[in-house]
Amino acid sequence: MIALSLAEIAAVVGGQTHDIPDPSVQVTGPVVRDSREVVPGSLFAAFVGERVDGHDYARAVVEAGAVAVLASRPVGVPAIVVADVQTALGALARHVVRRLGATLVGLTGSAGKTSTKDLIAQVLRRKAPTVFTPGSLNNEIGLPLTALSATEETRFLVLEMGARGIGHIRYLAELTPPRIGLVLNVGTAHIGEFGGREQIAQAKGELVEALPEDGAAILNADDPLVKAMAARTKAKVVLFGESAEADVRAENVRLTDSGQPAFRLHTPSGASDVTMRLYGEHHVSNALAAAAVAHELGMSAEEIATALSEAGSLSRWRMEVTERPDGVTIVNDAYNANPESMRAALRALAAMGKGRRTWAVLGKMAELGDEALAEHDAVGRLAVRLNVSKLVAVGGIEASWLQLGAYNEGSWGEESVHVSDAQAAIDLLRSELRPGDVVLVKASRSVGLESVAQALTETGAEGEVAAR
Repeated sequence: MIALSLAEIAAVVGGQTHDIPDPSVQVTGPVVRDSREVVPGSLFAAFVGERVDGHDYARAVVEAGAVAVLASRPVGVPAIVVADVQTALGALARHVVRRLGATLVGLTGSAGKTSTKDLIAQVLRRKAPTVFTPGSLNNEIGLPLTALSATEETRFLVLEMGARGIGHIRYLAELTPPRIGLVLNVGTAHIGEFGGREQIAQAKGELVEALPEDGAAILNADDPLVKAMAARTKAKVVLFGESAEADVRAENVRLTDSGQPAFRLHTPSGASDVTMRLYGEHHVSNALAAAAVAHELGMSAEEIATALSEAGSLSRWRMEVTERPDGVTIVNDAYNANPESMRAALRALAAMGKGRRTWAVLGKMAELGDEALAEHDAVGRLAVRLNVSKLVAVGGIEASWLQLGAYNEGSWGEESVHVSDAQAAIDLLRSELRPGDVVLVKASRSVGLESVAQALTETGAEGEVAAR
């Protein structure tokens, strides 16, 4: 964080100082909410959770080097006491980004946010110091913490914005006003909470409504609901996609033999070829979105293409590919799942597994509301249409819908199976995997299927397991 005195912070957040001998002492380190992340100069934000109360760690974090605690009650050590820690954190983030000379890039969408954010960050940091959302910490707590990690040297601040209802993105954009706003797509993730795709579009479009007139709205030309958001902003509109009308577009899209996308990137400033290290054709749209942002910030087509071709995955459990010494390939995409990302992952599996046996180990997709049965059934059917060798549906009723969809599509024999839990899936795969097989593991985060991928990675031939 940019250096601020405790007195300045207290004034910004409307707090009272307690047990602070010298209010001029500065916070020079990061603002953190996890006591294990405290370093000398930190400010510790004490949140009260369902299981843990951050106030209980106040003395320990000060002993570890924290300058003070941002708290909702006095804690017997230097503290700034506020009525609500979350609100105070947001106010502090708003103050800091106003002081920064950085360009803020906000992005949202139903699928691909984290992968695209990672691509944008890897492209932009070739141009100037860049801070970006770690993992998918994209809510009203994670976003301010990311913004507060920026320093005086930061020139680009890339912030992923998530939403579970109308008004959420508007609130995040008020905390950290973006100059560039990117909307990837409108899908069915969290449709059970929103009530429909139109409501999701309404929520996602709050990002472009927040842009200034001298800003830029980066919109997906291939998604009609996103493209229509052009009418909701006063900012410049830049379209990306495979559509001929896109300002930043891809031509000659193809997959390599290993399932990695390649294409010719076209921007208003020129064209250049891209061959990505990531897996799956769905990353083409993500790459185009990143390219559109980078072009708007002054990078050439050649610079962008080189950066995209060298970019990797920065966030765990997202198409994370591991080659076992015995020739089995594990694709760990278990961080989260929705119908769009499930379909993309299955298509990537089919491309990667040409000439090999393929396994789709899938669990439920959460928060689909009334669409849950139909969407799970459709994913099961798609696995059969893509000639996935075996579908392993893991878990309760939603998993049974996956298996039933495969059965009704024509998987009547041993091509699909429903197992009760992750351990049952591990036992099955350990007994049946053969060298050369490719295994995709994917479900909503609550299912915890990363344990399957991790167990399979650790299983097999002797020696080191090399992840790439």
